[in-house]
Amino acid sequence: MKEVMEKRVLNAAESEKIVSGFVSLPKSQVVKRFEEIKLKAPLALKILSPNAIHKTEVNGVRVVMYEDSVKPAFDALMRDAQEHKLQLDGIFVQEFVKGVETIAGLKKDPVFGHMILFGLGGIFTEVIADTSTRKCPITLSDAEDMICELKSSKIFLEGFRGMKVDLNGLKKSLVEISKIPGKHKNIEELDINPFTLTDKGSFAVDVRAVLA
Repeated sequence: MKEVMEKRVLNAAESEKIVSGFVSLPKSQVVKRFEEIKLKAPLALKILSPNAIHKTEVNGVRVVMYEDSVKPAFDALMRDAQEHKLQLDGIFVQEFVKGVETIAGLKKDPVFGHMILFGLGGIFTEVIADTSTRKCPITLSDAEDMICELKSSKIFLEGFRGMKVDLNGLKKSLVEISKIPGKHKNIEELDINPFTLTDKGSFAVDVRAVLA
């Protein structure tokens, strides 16, 4: 009789703990009340709920650029959570990072073991489907090859419309992500989307991890 493997989907705060120490993360906190927010705008506010894995599908993300917009956005998220009858673990408050949105992640293949993926990200990831993969762990040379394989490679290598990325930092980050299964062997999936690239580094803005 085949053994059925149980999987646990971690929320954003729990998932960040998995990648902490491997990639850079924007400053963040989890709050239950508006008065607990310590970070200053611009911010991204996100619903934390096991019923809302894809937060955008329940309108569970608000980006606020100005301080006087934070409370209305927080209140709107609380109303949305109530309307969708979500089990609310809190509101994830995060410093807003602007840059090139990419996707980076891990998936455990039954034959090859853990694989790392990198490509163009954001909400159109599945539509554009511009990604490359390698078996973990990878080297800096592997990371460079992954980037060069992409149809969108020019964005990362030369910049686009005034946006430049820290290419060496990106390659080092991909190498570090590929090391995560070495510490967390029970990781089944890891999605960092967006994995936002700036000229000052790469930041795991939204993280979702699945553990066996």
